[in-house]
Amino acid sequence: MNEFKYGIDKLTVQVAINIADGKKRASLSEEAIDNIRASQQHVQEIVNNNKTVYGINTGFGILANTTISAEDTTILQHKILQSHSVGVGENIPLEIAKLMMITKVHALSQGFSGVQLATVERIIWHIENDIIPIVPAKGSVGASGDLAPLAHLFLPLIGLGQVYYKGMLHDTPDVLRKMHVSPIKLGPKEGLALINGTQFILSFAAKAVQRMHNCLEAADIIGAMSLEALTGTKAPFDARLHQLRPYTGNKLVAQRLRLLLHESAIMQSHVDCGRVQDPYSLRCMPQVHGASRNAWLHLKELTEIELNAVTDNPIILSANDTISGGNFHGQPLALPLDYACFAAAEIGNISDRRCYLLLEGKWGLPMLLMKDVGLNSGFMIPQYTTAALVTENKTLCFPASADSIPTSLGQEDHVSMGSISGRKLNQVLDNLEYILAIELLSACQAIEFRRPLKSSELLEYAHDYVREYVGFAAEDRIFADDINKVADIIKDFSFVENVNTFANNKSIELNKGFDMFQY
Repeated sequence: MNEFKYGIDKLTVQVAINIADGKKRASLSEEAIDNIRASQQHVQEIVNNNKTVYGINTGFGILANTTISAEDTTILQHKILQSHSVGVGENIPLEIAKLMMITKVHALSQGFSGVQLATVERIIWHIENDIIPIVPAKGSVGASGDLAPLAHLFLPLIGLGQVYYKGMLHDTPDVLRKMHVSPIKLGPKEGLALINGTQFILSFAAKAVQRMHNCLEAADIIGAMSLEALTGTKAPFDARLHQLRPYTGNKLVAQRLRLLLHESAIMQSHVDCGRVQDPYSLRCMPQVHGASRNAWLHLKELTEIELNAVTDNPIILSANDTISGGNFHGQPLALPLDYACFAAAEIGNISDRRCYLLLEGKWGLPMLLMKDVGLNSGFMIPQYTTAALVTENKTLCFPASADSIPTSLGQEDHVSMGSISGRKLNQVLDNLEYILAIELLSACQAIEFRRPLKSSELLEYAHDYVREYVGFAAEDRIFADDINKVADIIKDFSFVENVNTFANNKSIELNKGFDMFQY
């Protein structure tokens, strides 16, 4: 596999996740090493020449006008990691912490932050040895960088904090001793460079791009299965209709639905049934799923800009040219993260509507998707769960970026709250994966009442794949077990990946012509 070069190559969501998963190697190029060394030399010249530059020989935030002596500049950088480690709450997933390190290395390696080469190499050492710092989830306001989480992330560089290593939680000094590694002595500006930046927001955004893409792909497949079970029509997916309102996401979803339903015997069996229109949750899938696709695309595009950006402050161009600005401000990601949050919640909303339709006992299906109801509750109660999760998602849709609270005694008087936006989006995706699992479970149950008729090759494959994990329910059982099994194949991407592989083997390109919707 081609090795990714930090600071030089373009970082994408897929590449970042592959590095985190160990599927792709990454290292510093000679050019990146030269850039890091040159930038660090610029900082050293600033200190030697007693030139006042924010964060190098001044305090931070409201203390920007407090001058720090040359001999205290290194102490200042050590203390900033300590003082800013104020995170609380549950720890973030280890994958997110690893993505934070990967994205920070890429930003530092571009040579505008003034850090030592040894510091960047130590972060890479943590990544390669899977020694992952423990980072509390709460405490960042998404401006001045993700200060608290990044401070926790880099405490291990100076021998403090805790790390997760070989399946266990350890105090950092114990692991460093075991590995015969000494803590880093930070130089001027390094502490500030480490905690300034959007890597917390960015890593949650990158993971959300991957997870939401999977949910959108799954929603089309599952929605098509529900439509088949409910003997709906594919007429609303006609390409000519969507060319008259040519939103890119809508056209993609309509194309996918046409291909997913192609040559279905179930579809053909009711062509002249006299039903004029299907309910919106079936008929309007291109418009609703498509709108969420467009929101996802916006998030992906901005996330990939941020993946390759320098979000430090100040920016070191040379010893005589530094810029103190606001590249650390999280607003460029906070807004699309909130937008994507609404879009993900709406996929769950329309999925729940289809779950409800499947239970009504209309169009030849038994009420509650079970023949002997009364003694059995059938699939009535799983829909209670989708209703609860949909409502929970609605409560998570308040845009964190709509709020701002001044910090640092008013010096930092507008903050993005994008860190909360990123966490909330991933919470909505947690719920969405379960909602889609319940619809998939219900659709598979319903399709079996259409036998001996068969659906399309793709949807029959999808049905059979689910049946490898969960069987038909002739009577009540503990449906939580079924839900969790189906949710697992959505969460680990195997449901979508296997359907896509089957489609490719049949020379069916579900996303042909829409490469922008890959990541």
